Amino acid sequence: MKLDVITLDNGKAGSVDVSDAVFGLEEIRNDILARVVNWQLAKRRAGTHKVQTRNENSRTGKKMYKQKGSGGARHGSRRAPQFVGGSRAFGPVVRSHAFDLQKKVRALGLRHALSSKAKAGALIVLDQATLDSAKTAALRAKFETLGLKNALIIAGPEVDTNFALASRNIPNIDVLPSAGLNVYDVLRRQTLVLTKSAVEAIEARFKVEA
Repeated sequence: MKLDVITLDNGKAGSVDVSDAVFGLEEIRNDILARVVNWQLAKRRAGTHKVQTRNENSRTGKKMYKQKGSGGARHGSRRAPQFVGGSRAFGPVVRSHAFDLQKKVRALGLRHALSSKAKAGALIVLDQATLDSAKTAALRAKFETLGLKNALIIAGPEVDTNFALASRNIPNIDVLPSAGLNVYDVLRRQTLVLTKSAVEAIEARFKVEA
């Protein structure tokens, strides 16, 4: 599969061959994409939700009233969940929401995400993502020339410092190194922009995993 390469000024810079096994899958498996996204979001959750249990509640543990003769139900403590100010029964506790997902499924999910962008015509290959100076206005003008309003940019093994500084104040634009490529960020942006070095890194990554 061959993709055209352009510059930041929207000029032609040749073409690059990419693997059909990574960028050219015909049938996009939405179920696999959903599994990987759920795995990512679950792993990201803090899990710091917590309620007071009966042994942590500061209310008195003294028996409310005598056991017999009151005509009411038998209660021993105001910490019980049915009373105002009492504890909560079966409430959330601090825990991890992460769950395991097979490495092959995660890799397949990334292939489907990349292929979905290529199939939709929302994949752009840049010659390089570097700037001489960290000027946000100048980079925004270049993005307007390219038609980028909502995009994820994979800048290569390392992100150019000036490019990172210039892009960080532009809304709906994310810039990541090749190692940060993930299914969730690919799908949440309309356009995926890869540099030539990022394409090489992705190809090498899947060759190693294969």
